[in-house]
Amino acid sequence: MPHSGEQIRFCVSRDGTRIAYATSGDGPPLVWLGQFVRHLEYDWDSPIWRPWLSFLARRHTLVRYDVRGCGLSDRACSEFSLERHLEDIEAVVDALKLDRFILFGMAGGAAEAAAYAVRQPQRVSRLILYGCPTRGRLARDPTPKELEEAETRLKAIEFGWSNVLPAYDYFYTSLLIPDAPVESSRSFTELLRRATSSGAMAALLRGYWKVDIRGLLPRVACPTLVMHAREDSTIPFEEGRRVSALIPAARFAPLASRNHILSERESAWRKFMEEFDAFLPETQPSRALFLDKLSARESEVLEAVAEGFDNGEIALTLNISEKTVRNHVSAIFSKLGVSGRPQAIVRAREAGLGYSGLRGPR
Repeated sequence: MPHSGEQIRFCVSRDGTRIAYATSGDGPPLVWLGQFVRHLEYDWDSPIWRPWLSFLARRHTLVRYDVRGCGLSDRACSEFSLERHLEDIEAVVDALKLDRFILFGMAGGAAEAAAYAVRQPQRVSRLILYGCPTRGRLARDPTPKELEEAETRLKAIEFGWSNVLPAYDYFYTSLLIPDAPVESSRSFTELLRRATSSGAMAALLRGYWKVDIRGLLPRVACPTLVMHAREDSTIPFEEGRRVSALIPAARFAPLASRNHILSERESAWRKFMEEFDAFLPETQPSRALFLDKLSARESEVLEAVAEGFDNGEIALTLNISEKTVRNHVSAIFSKLGVSGRPQAIVRAREAGLGYSGLRGPR
């Protein structure tokens, strides 16, 4: 379900498609063009996306939306071209009356973000691209074998949509997050089916695979950070290097991961956060009023909860009994007005907790 502080609204793109968008957090606006396997109603419940949402909304007003054909946006779409996606961005930005903002794009959304920064340079203050291609799979002069491989991927995804065999079930998930924990992979596969249909997904992928932004990248004028996982099997690492080379004075940060979508349990996630924060103008985390209600010990316990420690680990870290930890956690839940640990973690991270490095690199 959506986070309690999040607002979901709708706007209409140029071709009449309704686009669902959401805002959360507080601070300078940050528009996130994310990977399309998302759903505004369920992202906060996802172990894959919850860390991203918590981090991005920690110091900014986070703006995100469901891609056309997905989530709460109109599903009955027939065109998924770059131009249509740019019109969708424009519709969301205009609906929120954003004059200037930070733009963060992932994968196909990164290509759209770069193209939008060229089209609307007066609006984009800083650009962050993660897993960005210079051109899609079908725009790289593919050989007959590469074309066959692309079609095979699409067929395997479509077959897996209704097939009960686990091999089909996790095919696409394993391409994006091969090193994710089992529970995260299962959750991501479930979210995929909630987010869109097999037909829309195939059309979306074909659209992304036809995009070529090589001619646009040298025209990006704002400060730009480019990050890419070294062993990304979906968008090759070399593509990230090319993007960085084509954008004037872009900073390039390689990340040691096989995952196309980073997991908070890997060291590359902490590297990603460090690069992200270092690149942006310094802002202070939003400190929620509830923090003033906590005792010093409760604040320590909440920090550990936000880091992902269980009660036993917190007891060892703070040198107190596990029963005392349970009592503190119960009191914290009451003061935060939450019913469980996931909600408490979200609230804590929005307030700037959970990034102290207590657990260290994962």
